[in-house]
Amino acid sequence: MFRKFRSALVRGLVVVLPIGFTIWLLWWIGSTTESLLRRLILLVVPPEFYMPGMGIAAALLLLLAAGTLFNALLVQSALAAWERFLDRIPVVKTIYGATRDFVKLLPTGGKRRDLRRVVLARFGEARVIGFVTQDDASELGIVDAGEELVAVYFPMSYQIGGYTALLPRSRIEPLEIPVEAAMRMVLTGGISGAAA
Repeated sequence: MFRKFRSALVRGLVVVLPIGFTIWLLWWIGSTTESLLRRLILLVVPPEFYMPGMGIAAALLLLLAAGTLFNALLVQSALAAWERFLDRIPVVKTIYGATRDFVKLLPTGGKRRDLRRVVLARFGEARVIGFVTQDDASELGIVDAGEELVAVYFPMSYQIGGYTALLPRSRIEPLEIPVEAAMRMVLTGGISGAAA
């Protein structure tokens, strides 16, 4: 009897926890965005005309404008100057650089990135799913061009971390699955399959 009760309790937790956490995270992002941008909006809009949701709408418009302006040459050069400035500040350059590089992993719908290639790497008898970040590792400046190595990123389960290995091209084989499905499979420790 106790075993059935415990089993039902765990099954309920498995169903409710992901839904609850997702709703809480979306609510937290939305309410934080709303409260931060509300103050800025009230500098321009009288309080009686302010409506809930204007902060989120303003955030979406800011993201859209930033994405559109990024294509302008002037904005790109200003952003490059800003990044050079941040690279001079010891702790900030580490945090900013890691965040920037992580965000670059996201598909943008623009130019195809090497990261979008999912591969299966062989380590002895084991097979590990990875993502190509540099098709020619010599571009990293740490190996010779004649070595024909490929830089492959291997994220760890549940986003704890990851590592990059420089592997001979013969040790990897391409996988015909979408990068999002492969990433989900890797980050959940294989609990979610490629078709999930």
